[in-house]
Amino acid sequence: MSKEITSRKDDYAQWYNDIVLKAGLADYSAVKGCMVIKPLGYALWENMRDVLDRMFKETGHQNAYFPLFIPKSFMSKEAAHVDGFAKECAVVTHYRLKNDPNGGGVIVDPEAKLEEELIVRPTSETIIWNTYKDWIQSYRDLPLLINQWANVVRWEMRTRLFLRTTEFLWQEGHTAHATRDEAIEETRKMLEVYATFAEQYMAVPVVRGVKSANERFAGAEDTYCIEALMQDGKALQAGTSHFLGQNFAKAFDVTFRDKENNLDHVWATSWGVSTRLIGALIMSHSDDKGLVLPPKLAPMQVVIVPIFSKDAAAQAKINDTAAALMKTLRANGVSVKYDNDDTTRPGWKFAEYEMKGVPVRIALGARDLENNVAEVARRDTGEKASVSLDGLGEHVIGLLSEIQDNLYNRALTFRTENTRKADSWDEFVKILDEQAGFVSAHWDGTGETEEKIKELTKATIRCIPLNNEQEAGACILTGKPSAQRVLFARAY
Repeated sequence: MSKEITSRKDDYAQWYNDIVLKAGLADYSAVKGCMVIKPLGYALWENMRDVLDRMFKETGHQNAYFPLFIPKSFMSKEAAHVDGFAKECAVVTHYRLKNDPNGGGVIVDPEAKLEEELIVRPTSETIIWNTYKDWIQSYRDLPLLINQWANVVRWEMRTRLFLRTTEFLWQEGHTAHATRDEAIEETRKMLEVYATFAEQYMAVPVVRGVKSANERFAGAEDTYCIEALMQDGKALQAGTSHFLGQNFAKAFDVTFRDKENNLDHVWATSWGVSTRLIGALIMSHSDDKGLVLPPKLAPMQVVIVPIFSKDAAAQAKINDTAAALMKTLRANGVSVKYDNDDTTRPGWKFAEYEMKGVPVRIALGARDLENNVAEVARRDTGEKASVSLDGLGEHVIGLLSEIQDNLYNRALTFRTENTRKADSWDEFVKILDEQAGFVSAHWDGTGETEEKIKELTKATIRCIPLNNEQEAGACILTGKPSAQRVLFARAY
């Protein structure tokens, strides 16, 4: 496979696919709409998962696991929920295959029809709340703070690796509370966990907000979200946290006795992020040379490439210098590889690690060691420098932190420069068509206007920012009064 990458300016969608495939993050599957996550992509997901899992546990949550299959009858218990997912559900109807007696190969055994059809998990609210009915009786059982790491299936017609696939990996939190206020506090707390992760680990700045009624999760009273801006000016929803009210508790009759012995339904939340975050990472930071990864999540943070010497003593010195450097870096929690494979040339290795987004590359050659230096290259800017071997480990550790900050600041500057106000319909359309990005504009608050704007421009309300400034104005489409601006964009 050629390592050439399509330019972002020429074809952004193809550029994205090139990076996913050529950096070795994922591959297409024999199952249409599904993907194979390759070792580098999965290592990246593991790093994301491990950080998030720690953050969840620090906020009092525990992991559990619930079935992949959901009885079809469960899906009909919450009307808005089934409406939201009905078109995406995969349904299991039979449980056995057999050889066709007419020689037609393997067929479904018609005598092995399930008494009740099963839905392959698109999300787990129904199966979990049916279980919570047996787990919760009293206020002493609350709050119940459960998360699961799982795969889900949503039958997508148009798919793109990581961003939208029929099967994907995610986590989903499902919590139960004694009061409305506690549940809302949980919803917002988990949104902040996601935002902190996105900004401090992914180096992706996000807007914290709440969705409009049209964009809410099916069955939620409110959906909170974090929205990120990709390099092509399109928005990407990077995480959601839902206040479910008592909807699922009532649907599955999950009640509890409070301290006064009164019976009430519990209050619920759910929240989740998925392997879509890998897509966000790619589109926020990468360039025409390949993947660019933030050091805090990069599976390999540093690679050391020796410039081989025919002089055995010189080569031994290179190996010893690399070993000492690796010891220092690993003692400080840095993941490092010494690539001493002598079947490939250093130039090939440089290009390969650049493609895979390794944040720091160190080249060690005999001449470098004679001068007591090493060549250090940073992936984010491409800059190279000769750095003294004295204190090289400390320099690299500091450089990783600098790269992390630079990626965040670069993305934040891009978002700031590509967030614009529009005060008229013509201005709104012009920004979307000529500049893209986030557009801050007034909206009259009706679902009908929101749908009309989407129909005319393909732009949606990404969110109503939290702590939004109240500002009287007129809706860009209808001219009706508006109390605040909302954030529009075309989105993935």
